[in-house]
Amino acid sequence: MSEVATRYPGLTRIVFSETEIRARVAQLGREIDAFYRLDEKLLMIGLLKGAFVFLSDLARAMSRPSVTVDFLVAALYGEGTDPSREVRLLYDMETPIEGRHVLLVEDIVDSGKTLNRICDELSRRAPRSLEICTFLHKRLASDLRYEPRWVGFDAPPDWLVGYGLDLGERYRHLPFVAAIAPGAERGF
Repeated sequence: MSEVATRYPGLTRIVFSETEIRARVAQLGREIDAFYRLDEKLLMIGLLKGAFVFLSDLARAMSRPSVTVDFLVAALYGEGTDPSREVRLLYDMETPIEGRHVLLVEDIVDSGKTLNRICDELSRRAPRSLEICTFLHKRLASDLRYEPRWVGFDAPPDWLVGYGLDLGERYRHLPFVAAIAPGAERGF
C-alpha cells in the first residue's frame, strides 16, 4: 500500500507531486509574462472553488507590474454525468472586463461544459483579449470551443483531488494531486 493511501484512505497514488507542480507553475508564470507586454494590465479571473490555489501560486509566479484578480463561481446542475446538465453562474465578478486583457484560470478541463459557458459569457463582455490557463486538462471534451493557451499538465481520466481539486469539499488543501480509488467517490 502506498504512503498516500495509508495517510489518506480512498487515495491510490500521487499523480503530480508538490515539486512537479511548483516547477510547472513557475514555468507557466514565465510563459504568461512573455506573452503579454509588461505595460499591459492583466486581469486574472479564477473559477472557484477549484482554481483558487493554482491562481494564487500562478499570480505569484509572474513578475508583472500590474495584475488584478477576481473570481467567478459556476456549477453544473442536473443528475450525475447527464449531458443535458446545465452550467449556472452562481457568483459573478465585480470587475468590468471591457477592453481588458483577461486570463481565465481554471482548475481542470474535462467535459468542457463549464469552460464553454464561462467563455461565452466573458466574450459577450468585450474583453480586449481572452486567454485560458488550466492547471489540468483531461483531453476528453468532444465539443470544447475554447482551447486553453496554457496547460499545466495533461491529466489521466481518474477522479483527481488536491491542489484545489476536491471530493465532497475534502482534499483541496493537499499540496499534490492524487487519484481517488475507484468507487471511493460514492462514499461522499
